[in-house]
Amino acid sequence: MTIAAPITAITRVARQFEAQALGALLQPIFATVNAAAGRFGGGAPEAAWQPMLVDAIATAMAGTGGIGLASAVQAELLRAQAAQQTPETPTP
Repeated sequence: MTIAAPITAITRVARQFEAQALGALLQPIFATVNAAAGRFGGGAPEAAWQPMLVDAIATAMAGTGGIGLASAVQAELLRAQAAQQTPETPTP
């Protein structure tokens, strides 16, 4: 039998998952931005920092409620955890 994960750990994992999903959704948006026309001129340094900016925005969005994916993931993780702790009844 496994030890149940605390609800705070499950919540954290669900938010991290949502942040990754949001990052994947935001990445194409940032890829279409013409950085050379921006205030800082784009280039290799801006391209190097762009993934970190996308991750920071996605993490902030997930931390403030996101798109509701974290709550669905959390519910499924709790369901899976409960199912794992329930002993199976033998079939005749």
